[in-house]
Amino acid sequence: MRQGEPRLGGAPVSDRSSRRDLRHLLRLARFLAPYRLQVAGALVALTVAAGTVLVFGVGLRWLVDEGFKSGNAALLDQALMALFGIIAVLAVATYSRAFLVSWIGERLAADIRRRVYDNVIGLSPGFFEVTRTGEILSRLTTDTTLLQTVIGSSASMALRNILLLVGGTIMMAVTSPKLTLLVFLVVPFVVVPVIVFGRRVRRLSRLSQDRIGDIGAYAEESLNAIRTVQAFGHEDIDRRRFADRVEDAFVTAARRVQARALLAAVVIFVVSGAVGTILWIGGHDMLGGRITAGELSAFVFYAVVVAGSVGAISEFIGDLQRAAGASERMFELLQTKPQITAPPEPLPLPEPPEGAVGFDRVTFHYPSRPGRAALRDFTLHVSPGEKLALVGPSGAGKTTVFQLLLRFYDAEIGTITLDGTDLRRAAPAQIRARIGLVPQDPVIFGADAWHNIRYGRPEADDEAVRAAAEAAGAVAFLDRLPAGFGTFLGEKGVRLSGGQRQRIAIARAILRDPAVLLLDEATSALDAESERLVQEALDRLMAGRTTLIIAHRLATVLKADRIAVMDHGRIVATGTHAELIRQGGLYARLAALQFDQGRVAAEDGREAGDRDSAAR
Repeated sequence: MRQGEPRLGGAPVSDRSSRRDLRHLLRLARFLAPYRLQVAGALVALTVAAGTVLVFGVGLRWLVDEGFKSGNAALLDQALMALFGIIAVLAVATYSRAFLVSWIGERLAADIRRRVYDNVIGLSPGFFEVTRTGEILSRLTTDTTLLQTVIGSSASMALRNILLLVGGTIMMAVTSPKLTLLVFLVVPFVVVPVIVFGRRVRRLSRLSQDRIGDIGAYAEESLNAIRTVQAFGHEDIDRRRFADRVEDAFVTAARRVQARALLAAVVIFVVSGAVGTILWIGGHDMLGGRITAGELSAFVFYAVVVAGSVGAISEFIGDLQRAAGASERMFELLQTKPQITAPPEPLPLPEPPEGAVGFDRVTFHYPSRPGRAALRDFTLHVSPGEKLALVGPSGAGKTTVFQLLLRFYDAEIGTITLDGTDLRRAAPAQIRARIGLVPQDPVIFGADAWHNIRYGRPEADDEAVRAAAEAAGAVAFLDRLPAGFGTFLGEKGVRLSGGQRQRIAIARAILRDPAVLLLDEATSALDAESERLVQEALDRLMAGRTTLIIAHRLATVLKADRIAVMDHGRIVATGTHAELIRQGGLYARLAALQFDQGRVAAEDGREAGDRDSAAR
């Protein structure tokens, strides 16, 4: 397995030993259920279209035996008129079939895409730790498009050919039982290759879809990081790696195409050879007077129809195998359940919200790092309205506190509470509605400022959005944009500076008006002037509400009511800045290294001078 291969449900996708058969397609029936009328209409149109084709054989027999033998020109005229009538019926039936079946295919693809997205968007963050986004996008786009093609195009042709196969076989039996019996002796020689090659096509179809998923995942990752790619001169390496994945997909697809082509060739060879042999026998029967010329003509017509249908159906089987693989991948996503869900009877959070936060002896491991505890025996209580700064080295578990409080994960041991309610017993949506988050790396969506600021409170009017932007110090630069607040901000906000993106995120949190505010070093990307403006906005925002701050700047720490020092997933000290400095230990070292670089430089200078004096 290639390193980083997509995983679903904790197991590598390509390693799953599932029975990839056509039963996966049967699960699509529930998506077709709401469209019973359209399906019925398509089946009627298919039946009529196939029936009109079979009528040609009856007319051919009648024309040869009655028209040509008797030399009656009037019968020829009647035959022409009947032919035009049949063609008209066939045209209408074909239009109805093509429209209805294509509509069903498009509707099915749209419904599946929506259902899969609805499920994926609600999955816990732990799922995305072990699953690549590009893999999910491939299933939402490529796989659903394949299903749409098969259901909306290939399936209708296959059903038509099945009807022609059945109807043609019946008409052959009526015309000449002896010749029909000879045809059935050839059936095993057709069925065996279909079974043997069909299994190989099915397996290669699933592998081909997986390789296409690899392509999408790599392209999505590299293009989203295009500035980093180009800054490090990584273009040529990424080109080669992408080309390798494209070549892998091509080789797998070529093997699949080869298997499908070989299947079709074997079936056509066997069927066509059988038809030729049967025609030879039928010719001798006609010369011997055991069958009329009209019956032989009709039998030949039906034999050609049946042979063509078998060939088309064998070709469709390859498409069906691919669709089975695609449906399996889609249902893997649909059947993936979120680890974080609301209990059957969630407890309502107290009203009005107070913002009391509690962690009691919490231990937690990330799904992607089960061998290392992110938090271990972690206990912390934050009073309503208190401003608490979390300080510690990288990897101490500060961000994990935020992740658990938002209930992106559940702790294995211990209890986390919000306003005295155990988070496990409350609905995640209610919990998150009381929390506002300003991350260090703000997320800006590919939309305008109205949408981005209103994201956490969609019902807010324009006046409230503008007031939030004013409080965050964002109005000035937003008004200078070409269309003001209505300007498209670019993919991930590329048209804004880092500080401007941060102020958009702060405005979003201000508009949400949460009981608990989580600040992940919200001013780290700002220049001195912007930081002053935003800090004033944050001071207003933090007033009267519980605030947890991941802090790396002295100014942020000094504004906190209390500081919790974290190391290796535990709290090692708490207190004010002055108290912790007096205690010494980890906080004092962090303060020297992170919060006061100037003092560190001065101390280094004094130490160098002392060494010089000692040397003299």
